[in-house]
Amino acid sequence: MEIGIDSFASAMYGTNNSLSSVDAMAQLLERIELADQAGLDVFGIGEHHKKEFLDSATAVILAAAATRTKRIRLTSAVTVLSAADPVRVFQNFATLDLVSKGRAELVVGRGSSIEAYPLFGFNLDDYDALFKEKLDLLLQIRDNEFVTWQGKFRPALQNQPVYPRPLQQKLPVWLGVGGTPASFARAGALGLPLMVAIIGGETHRFRPLIDLYREAGDRAGFTPDQLKVGLHSPGYVGATNEQALADYYPGYAELWTKLGRERGWPPVTKTQFDSLVAPKGVLVVGGPEQIAEKLLRHSEALGGVDRFTFQMDNAGLTHTQLMKAIELIGREVIPLVNGAS
Repeated sequence: MEIGIDSFASAMYGTNNSLSSVDAMAQLLERIELADQAGLDVFGIGEHHKKEFLDSATAVILAAAATRTKRIRLTSAVTVLSAADPVRVFQNFATLDLVSKGRAELVVGRGSSIEAYPLFGFNLDDYDALFKEKLDLLLQIRDNEFVTWQGKFRPALQNQPVYPRPLQQKLPVWLGVGGTPASFARAGALGLPLMVAIIGGETHRFRPLIDLYREAGDRAGFTPDQLKVGLHSPGYVGATNEQALADYYPGYAELWTKLGRERGWPPVTKTQFDSLVAPKGVLVVGGPEQIAEKLLRHSEALGGVDRFTFQMDNAGLTHTQLMKAIELIGREVIPLVNGAS
């Protein structure tokens, strides 16, 4: 199993934190550099257009990280493709692939946050139609140097070359999904690797959807090794279970209670949190041994997980705590999960 981290480039770690955006960005790049040195497999940067996040220009952050790293894969997490131009998305990540010497990837999705749609002049009523059309164009650009294409939301292309081309023969494009069955079936029918964002409930409940993905891929003629499954969940690794829970809960409760006020959820309670960190719960929080056991349990429950990414910098944790967690993931969690000595 590949193991890594996804970040939304949080501009602050807590309500009362006065960290500047310059310092927050510098610390994020330090964490990516450490993840590379510690042996993590992948680091992803999300896309938001809100004051509390610094990730609106994902490829720029990843390009900066590419100059400071040597082996770690660098990916979006996710690119809101519905509100973007697929030509520019491809060009940005093809350029990143050249800068990183072949380490760029894309996770594309419709986006759970909707602020990009009015910002770039798109109608939310076209939420799925936009994504379907733009994904088709992105894949055509990836697979063909010269593109002839026509759609509803963008001017047509007539034998138009798109440059630069990436170093990798086929730039990896994952499909980021939440809980919509049609999205799982779409990924399978296209033979795209699947990145499942699970942020609540019990992870094993997604097994029917992942089975749907694999069945759709099989019907479309793709082999099991082409149908990779990734899992993205909130989590944090501490020196011990007790320390991890004590570090993580206050910031997690603060964040999700704030989101609840915006989206109509009730405030977070300690009882709810305890259920989420339980063996079948979605939150991957604990000491290294407990984390490894949970990742293996999740993989078994879902019929195999090829990649897991922690979302760590959204619970009020300090840069020092996050750096220590990265060290623990590389030194202890990865060897435990993958059976290394």
